Amino acid sequence: MSEETITLYEAIGGDRTVRTLTSRFYELMDTLPEAANCRAVHPPSLEGSQEKFYEYLTGYLGGPQLYVEKRGHPRLRSRHFVAAIGPKERDEWLLCFRRAMDETIESEKLRAIIWEPVERLAFHMQNRE
Repeated sequence: MSEETITLYEAIGGDRTVRTLTSRFYELMDTLPEAANCRAVHPPSLEGSQEKFYEYLTGYLGGPQLYVEKRGHPRLRSRHFVAAIGPKERDEWLLCFRRAMDETIESEKLRAIIWEPVERLAFHMQNRE
């Protein structure tokens, strides 16, 4: 008996869920007072950031490699080094991601699988004390 393996991308609902997750993430960042520091390191319009994050997250979760196809290797830390990302910005980013994920991904188990590496990534992105 063989079991078919699916990606996290497929398990959470594919493109529709990733679009909803990224949209909600940026909506929260743009509106939550407790995310003001994180919002401040982003451009006035979040449209470009949202699209890039959608592309990146799609590939990160095992879907099509949209970001790599359009922009090359993510080099996330070096691309974000222009933004001052300290503990406040990092924690606010994580707050928005956690809330968006809780609202858009039904499975607690899948959220837990996604959360751990995302949290590690957020700490890796910090470039200021």
